[in-house]
Amino acid sequence: MPSTASQFDELPDDLKPPRVIRRILELPLFVGDGSHWKLCSTTESCMPNSLNPRHAVYVGSFDPVSLGHQDIISRGARIFERLIVGVGINPDKRPLFTLQERVDLLKAVLKPFPNVEVTSYEGLAVDFLRRCQAAVMLRGLRTLSDIEQEFTMTLANRALAQDIETVFLMASEKYSHISSSLIKQVAMFGTSSDQVRDPLESFVPHEVIAAVRAKFKK
Repeated sequence: MPSTASQFDELPDDLKPPRVIRRILELPLFVGDGSHWKLCSTTESCMPNSLNPRHAVYVGSFDPVSLGHQDIISRGARIFERLIVGVGINPDKRPLFTLQERVDLLKAVLKPFPNVEVTSYEGLAVDFLRRCQAAVMLRGLRTLSDIEQEFTMTLANRALAQDIETVFLMASEKYSHISSSLIKQVAMFGTSSDQVRDPLESFVPHEVIAAVRAKFKK
């Protein structure tokens, strides 16, 4: 069994740990998750890979969550064992819904997906992925302009975290035109008083319609 004693011997005398501590550190260590265990001879060999390639994170402002978002999430939930939806703050935009309102709306919409979690976050997306121990960032693509923007963002994220991969899903054709600004325009100028079907049904999940209407109620 490899010993760590030689590593301690290289240290100055005033930095060497007591002999009893050295003996403890030289003992083998079992690590595991309760069902699978591994015998490690050194601390370094026991360090786990904290990022799980079967776990993904989908981040956005979701102001509000749209049918396009729901489509990407439902497809991502079929690909990955665990999918975390991270609701962030876009400093360049004035949100229609508060952060907590967006989280609550997403939770209501995503109830049918048992492997999907919703939470808010602050800071860089790659740092959020590390906290979630996810190795994959899930992104949706709608138009050519999206591709250019996402390409730049992916390069930046790659420079910040080379061990995190980005997976892109193309938006379904029937949702590729949906955007947050379009939803707000429809809510502001559209009306459902003389229509059987609310125009917003073509843009947002049913659970979100009332909340959007309430924001534009005169």
